[in-house]
Amino acid sequence: MSLIKSVRETVKKYNLLEKNDRVVIGVSGGPDSLALLFILYSLRKELNLRLYIAHLDHRIRKDSHKDAKFVKALAGKLKIPFYAMAVNLRRSAGKSSIEELAREERFKFLFRVARGVKAAKIALGHNQDDQAETVLMRLIRGSGLSGLASILPKRKIAKHIVIRPMIQTTRKSINSYLKRKKVNARIDATNRSSLYLRNRIRNNLFPLLIKNYNPNIKEVLANSAQVIASDYDFLEQAARKEFMSLKRAFLIKIQGRSLKGIKFNINRLSRLHPSMQRLILRLAIAKVKGSTRRLAFQHIREIEYLISLRRLNSIVDLPQKVSVLKKKSNLCIYRRQI
Repeated sequence: MSLIKSVRETVKKYNLLEKNDRVVIGVSGGPDSLALLFILYSLRKELNLRLYIAHLDHRIRKDSHKDAKFVKALAGKLKIPFYAMAVNLRRSAGKSSIEELAREERFKFLFRVARGVKAAKIALGHNQDDQAETVLMRLIRGSGLSGLASILPKRKIAKHIVIRPMIQTTRKSINSYLKRKKVNARIDATNRSSLYLRNRIRNNLFPLLIKNYNPNIKEVLANSAQVIASDYDFLEQAARKEFMSLKRAFLIKIQGRSLKGIKFNINRLSRLHPSMQRLILRLAIAKVKGSTRRLAFQHIREIEYLISLRRLNSIVDLPQKVSVLKKKSNLCIYRRQI
């Protein structure tokens, strides 16, 4: 199957694009994002798409400015509006990993561009290989269903819809497509660095698994992610209904400061199935701090231990200034000030 046909099927299956859509395309200059750009460019007249190119220079490599120059020239050739920004991740990484910070900065930038051009959708070039790598990486690190659902074809974040039209295509087919078009992509040298877990999985672990265990391991993992995503979506919908019936807003004073948060009746929460409890806790934390980034399974276990065994007025402090307080009848989740 040709790459364009595969993308068409994915777009139709998940309703990723509609006529007259304004779409911001994240283009790094690498093979995946270039293939996505050319495919959406080929579909622009058929769907009357308004396309915009966004490029973020992370400045992780000394020659990264050449990527921006390359993408800008391509945007000019295709006559697509181009938006770029540079950040210095190494200076601002701090305790966060470069990978995590790069992702956060990339989304901030893409959302900013989308708001500026009034685009509802943001297209990214993730493919089936990326999906498989992400599943395996999260298995190694430890993850629940939400993590194993991995990279979704379509996801709403705040007011934006992030789409991944190539999520069912292989990296091999992408490279073949670019070769036929005689397009030379920019190659990020850090993709070969063994410092990053994803690279070690891609360059070392997958070749071993393909050779000695299952030649179709990438497809198997990607399919598993799709099944898990569907199951998790069903569970999350049920949890959201329960969450809305359980949650109550509150205002409490901690060390003289008035803090807003969410509280649950502990007895009602404890009677739920453990799976439902955990999903509700995740939803509450996401509501309080805006996301579940850096929330690990161990944090949920600490809250469960707080509910069942710790004494009244005990507190569990979570990453990014979120705290959970056990009162006589309620479990209170709030954002601390310091």
